[in-house]
Amino acid sequence: MIKVRTIAIGAFIAAIASATSPALAAQCGNGSGGFEAWKRQFSEEARGRVGPAGISALMGTTYAHATIGADRGMHSFKLSLDEFMRKRGGAAIVARGRALKSSMSGLFSQIQSRYGVPPGPLLAIWGMETGFGSQRGNQNMLSAVATLAYDCRRPEYFTDQLYAALKLVDRGEINGATRGSMHGELGQTQFLPKTILEYGVGNLETSTGALMSTANFLKAHGWQAGAGYQPGETNFAAIQAWNAASVYERAIAIIGKQIDGGDR
Repeated sequence: MIKVRTIAIGAFIAAIASATSPALAAQCGNGSGGFEAWKRQFSEEARGRVGPAGISALMGTTYAHATIGADRGMHSFKLSLDEFMRKRGGAAIVARGRALKSSMSGLFSQIQSRYGVPPGPLLAIWGMETGFGSQRGNQNMLSAVATLAYDCRRPEYFTDQLYAALKLVDRGEINGATRGSMHGELGQTQFLPKTILEYGVGNLETSTGALMSTANFLKAHGWQAGAGYQPGETNFAAIQAWNAASVYERAIAIIGKQIDGGDR
């Protein structure tokens, strides 16, 4: 009975919060049918927080069927670590990462001096996310984020991302035609809009801007210079903050260590 009462109270509080929160008042949906009505609702709620450019860009978005398909089909994170490493090309990332660590040694030395993050985990993330900048997606970024904000699966999380994206539009940093990955990620290490606002320190479409921004993110999430980053070590928590999938986190730690040659 205590559990039932707790759940009931929690549901009641959630309902009140939903009814009073302007960010979540627009009706979510599980298909394209209600998307246009949702856009109109959301745009009205966003006025005052979002400028004319952002509102115009929002109204130009379309329901992203491919994004929903990708969001429902993220099966690789359910693989074993060995399967995940093979599927994502872990050995190739290590080989290419070692070469880039040498050829870009000046940049990595600068990053490590400023943020305390060694090359290995940055190269692992860069390789895992976009194949070192070669695969950045070709979806309409705003449509992807707006669709996920409308979708009932994770509306709260992507509503925050949508507001951040519209702020970037208002600043002139992106526009309604900006292309990104399936969930609206941008740049060579795949930053979502809110992460760009909080941790972006340069042009994410360049390797320098992307790697510095990624190091800035890790430092902001507790990275300590000179500490280890394997599971159970001090800096592994910062890697966990980057991506919530356990198999991804462990892969980054392994690949990073192999690139760094055992150095931490």
